[in-house]
Amino acid sequence: MKGPLFYSKILLFGEYGIIKDSKGLSIPYNFYNGALKTDENPSQEAIKSNKSLIRFVSYLKDIDSKLVTFDIQSLTKDVSAGMYFDSSIPQGYGVGSSGALVAAIYDKYAENKITVLENLTREKLLKLKVIFSEMESFFHGKSSGLDPLNSYLSIPILINSQDHIEATGIPAQQTEGKGAVFLLDSGIIGETAPMVRIFMENMKQEGFRSMLKDQFIKHTDACVDDFLKGDVKSLFKNTKQLSKVVLNHFKPMIPQQFHELWKNGIDTNEYYLKLCGSGGGGYILGFTEDIETAKQALKDYKLEVVYNF
Repeated sequence: MKGPLFYSKILLFGEYGIIKDSKGLSIPYNFYNGALKTDENPSQEAIKSNKSLIRFVSYLKDIDSKLVTFDIQSLTKDVSAGMYFDSSIPQGYGVGSSGALVAAIYDKYAENKITVLENLTREKLLKLKVIFSEMESFFHGKSSGLDPLNSYLSIPILINSQDHIEATGIPAQQTEGKGAVFLLDSGIIGETAPMVRIFMENMKQEGFRSMLKDQFIKHTDACVDDFLKGDVKSLFKNTKQLSKVVLNHFKPMIPQQFHELWKNGIDTNEYYLKLCGSGGGGYILGFTEDIETAKQALKDYKLEVVYNF
């Protein structure tokens, strides 16, 4: 048995901010994917994934049935037969490994599910987001539901605020363009829950809350608008500001050995770094007006280009 593929995602803008109603923009990233599978001779990875699914199934049994119901009988039977999530999506890297799994389970086992082929009204998108948020909370403690939503629909999603999200189109890529968005591999696995805890702790301080509203959210919203309009010049100006704010106020989310590299990008304008997901490791997202220059400056690291300007 092998189910349909569900892709990873990249939250280009909005990490942490969307918890407090900033805008956000999330795009599917087809380089990584996963599917539900059953094998005759499962690998160690598959057995580990299956054990996690067993725990997930018992969690799903307790989800409010007014929100969503699953064909628990079929799900239990398949998991008992060794079903697992076969995925190339790196875990703890901020590209939505648990989101793809949640999307795959909903797609196969949810009853009366909302499908991609329907007219996706704002109400339906919000309902899906709430369902996915409940499901994914099993993995993270608190989830916005956006990762699974992106993976399930496989289209870019614009977050205007917590209760206003819409499918969106993004400007076509300029394959010949020198500007790029890229992923930089930190080589460290990040854990979402501890990072979110640090953020929530900081939110208790008045100064941090003001900074979030007056600087972080302001620049995040501007970046989303610039990106969608295709205003590259303004986008890089705002991304630089955002990169500065993150370096100054989100240091715990940036692995220690990247502080200098982060600052260097801002000082030289060769590239600007920002968090990809909750930080603490995994991928770091980079923006550059000249990808060759950035590759040279970051030659000791593995870069993957995800979008060209």
